[in-house]
Amino acid sequence: MWKDSETEIDFLDYDYLIKILQKIITDDSLLPASIGVYGDWGSGKSSLMYMCKKSLEKDDKNVKCLVFNGWLFENYEDAKTAILGTILDEIGENTTLPEKAKKILSGLYESIDKLKLVKSASKFGLQYFLTGGVNNFIDLAIDNIIKESNKMVQDIDTETLKDKVSNKLENKELRKDIRKFQNEFAELLKETKISRLVVFVDELDRCSPDTILNTLEAIKLFLFQGNVAFIIGADERHISYAVKSKFKDIEGIQINIGQEYLEKLVQYPIRIPRLNSEEVEIYIACLLLQSELSKENFEKFIKKVKEQKSEDFERFNIKNVEKIFSDQKDVQTKMSDSLVIAKQLSSVLSAGLHGNPRQCKRFLNSLYMRLNMAEYKNKKLDRKILAKIMMLEYIKPSLFNRIATMSFNGTVSNEIKAFESNDTSNVIELKNWIGDKWFIDWCKIDPSLAEIDLNIYFYFTRTSLDEKISRISSILSPKAQEILDKLLSKVETKISSALKDSLELNQSENATIFEVIFEKISSETKISKEHFKSFMKFAIQNKDLLGDALDCLKSFSGDQIPLAGVPYIQEFSDKFNKKSEVLEMAELWGNTNSKLEKSIKAIFIKKEN
Repeated sequence: MWKDSETEIDFLDYDYLIKILQKIITDDSLLPASIGVYGDWGSGKSSLMYMCKKSLEKDDKNVKCLVFNGWLFENYEDAKTAILGTILDEIGENTTLPEKAKKILSGLYESIDKLKLVKSASKFGLQYFLTGGVNNFIDLAIDNIIKESNKMVQDIDTETLKDKVSNKLENKELRKDIRKFQNEFAELLKETKISRLVVFVDELDRCSPDTILNTLEAIKLFLFQGNVAFIIGADERHISYAVKSKFKDIEGIQINIGQEYLEKLVQYPIRIPRLNSEEVEIYIACLLLQSELSKENFEKFIKKVKEQKSEDFERFNIKNVEKIFSDQKDVQTKMSDSLVIAKQLSSVLSAGLHGNPRQCKRFLNSLYMRLNMAEYKNKKLDRKILAKIMMLEYIKPSLFNRIATMSFNGTVSNEIKAFESNDTSNVIELKNWIGDKWFIDWCKIDPSLAEIDLNIYFYFTRTSLDEKISRISSILSPKAQEILDKLLSKVETKISSALKDSLELNQSENATIFEVIFEKISSETKISKEHFKSFMKFAIQNKDLLGDALDCLKSFSGDQIPLAGVPYIQEFSDKFNKKSEVLEMAELWGNTNSKLEKSIKAIFIKKEN
């Protein structure tokens, strides 16, 4: 199994991106610099930055690299002072600092304390200092300020404190403090003999808008001095969203303020491309072989891959390295089996998971956990068969549940065989998926499942609702989880926003979100009109979920569906030309809700007339 975090081994051929980063960082004429490493959640931003950090430290002993994880300070009172303090702490760890540097460092810490005092003051209503309303509020807040800033205000009388707080909150004084901090910070770097300071800002796109903006503000205002480089790893869409949400009340803005802000802050944007099918195949092969080959043989494999890719990366594919161990039959056997798995998974996962490295890794971890569970029960599962079934679970969860039920009932073999042979004329239970390209492609992937007893495989892939939710939490990106929460919120504006944002998600995440909504609402005695709207609108805008949606709708009882949901059922029917299927379901629903059946039929009669 594989650790779900950054790695120092380049499986993704990011070497060219790392070299671009290093070129900017090591060019004094380009510093200070802010570099954006942009990519989707799980695209490998953290790994890229980690590998860059290791390379910089190896090449230059006087470089100071540090990582600031914004997410760790999400609940910290002030992210601005958090990043300032973290940087000073890292520099201060050097036990051989000259006395002058220590003195400068001490002064910088005092400046941070002043900023904390300002934060404490504004927290307790003292923002009126900025507009001249000092005397009205200061007495009320002094006690709270003292509690918040014990270290700084000890032995200071109340009147003196009033004067100090007032002065620090004046714009003029604040500007002076910022300039002083900038100058002293630049001098500190000079005195410590640090050739360049490189700050890697990670996990920022997981944070709230306030934390994001405070961190970026600190970078621009306080730290942008001398030979300093900031590498900001984030999904640029999330940063842009944070800016827009923060300044949404500003009238008269016609530009994309989020994008404008980002472009002004980040001088050098570097975007991590999504992996294509061949790149996913190589990535999966590398992961599998890392766990199966000896360290020596794996290093040999990686070296060969890099050599051949550098020779002709446009025409390189995994077949180029199949004969590396032709003189070692046992090694070649392991390698061949892993390459078959990689090929099996690549085309489907690259489409369904948008070539996302983290999700590919989590898929493999789940695969191996289930193989191990089977072994603990003295069962041996075919890895290729289990992998194929799990693809269905990840990309088409509703269909996965349907086929699992059919397998336990003994009715799946003939229908799977029909899809594998391209003869679906007699398909009954899976007829809703006859036109589903993804499912058709899945059926044709080796190995064939028509003659396999799948019950044991479904046994080790079964999950309860709670387990499903837990799995979903680990699979969904922060953005996808936010969309799911909004869809279930019952708030009209949030639902509309979530539907729009979901268009940017990959097929797997949309399928997973749809599954959760279905599981949530199917347990309701009477589905709320808001939840039903979210469910139907989500299905309407996702053609890939058509088969899932039809199956889910059929599973509802008539008394569960609100009458207010009829217009959405009609919209669904019109969008996908499913009048006959909807009328068939309406008759079933009529057994427990005759009003629902009549309402649906009345709509179609009206449209015909």
